[in-house]
Amino acid sequence: MVEPIRVLVLSQSPMPAALIERLRAVSPRLAVEPRTAQRLDEIDRALWREIEVLYTTSLMPSPELAPNLRWVQGHFAGVDFFLDHPLLRSVTLTTSSGIHAPVMAEYCLMMLLAFAHDLPRMIEYQQRSEWPQARWQLFALNELRDATLGVVGYGSIGREVARLARAFGMRVLATKRDVAQIDDAGYQLPDIGDPTGAHLDRLYPLHELHAMLRQSDYIVLALPLTPQTRKLIDAAALKQMKPKAVLINVSRGGVIDEAALIDALRAGAIGGAALDVFEQEPLPASSPLWQLPNVIVSPHVSGFTQRYDERALTLFAENLRRYVNGEPLLNLVDMRRGY
Repeated sequence: MVEPIRVLVLSQSPMPAALIERLRAVSPRLAVEPRTAQRLDEIDRALWREIEVLYTTSLMPSPELAPNLRWVQGHFAGVDFFLDHPLLRSVTLTTSSGIHAPVMAEYCLMMLLAFAHDLPRMIEYQQRSEWPQARWQLFALNELRDATLGVVGYGSIGREVARLARAFGMRVLATKRDVAQIDDAGYQLPDIGDPTGAHLDRLYPLHELHAMLRQSDYIVLALPLTPQTRKLIDAAALKQMKPKAVLINVSRGGVIDEAALIDALRAGAIGGAALDVFEQEPLPASSPLWQLPNVIVSPHVSGFTQRYDERALTLFAENLRRYVNGEPLLNLVDMRRGY
């Protein structure tokens, strides 16, 4: 008799029963156990010892707690918080990268449009119940059409931003760690993104970032946080940007030197910033970013969608099928690269 594969789906709130049944339907070999917990010790130690596959929203056991664990599938895309975890020296880690592309790209386009049409100023006048007298001077703004978008990190999110930007008639530039590998090798939702690089006008290696920044009217940061990308957008990078350029960050707060960004925004050295992620979260009430008139702050919600669990567990089901059949898993993390 073939031994069952014990699978623990560990989340902080209950997963829909229909999605759990979809996982069980992948193979009769799978014994799928859904549990909700806020701490590791809320799960019985005997269960931990039996688990071969873990799906987790945040909690990661020690190697001693889960000695038979072979593979962890994350509910998340970024893995910078887990890279030093001792479990990952011997256990395979995959992520949910690719499922966020539609909603995060929509967030980026929302911010592009908000700055292009000066939505914050419109809301200001609305709150004052004031019809501005100098409407032409205030709101005769630059269109997105023919503007240049620079995407830093051409993964699933960056590629979908590029596809949508193309629909607005924008010129699209991007940076990528490996410019020789233009095709998207990660998990892709149907009809999403730019799998072959068809929407690009030019692709730059990361060491030519400054050259791309000098040409860009809008810059979207959609790259992982690694030792190589930490504070990538520093004072020197900000000096390369156009005086009216807008910076949009949906990756990690650590890819920006926040103090340098605040200085640039205060000085009017760049046009503005839309920030969904920060070096410290929650963003402290004392941060100047809350009050700067050329900044839009959101509380790390650009990836939130009602369809998140459905998309994440659909990807997990496909990876479970591959695991059972001995096929390569999707979104395998390279621990040396950090993503």
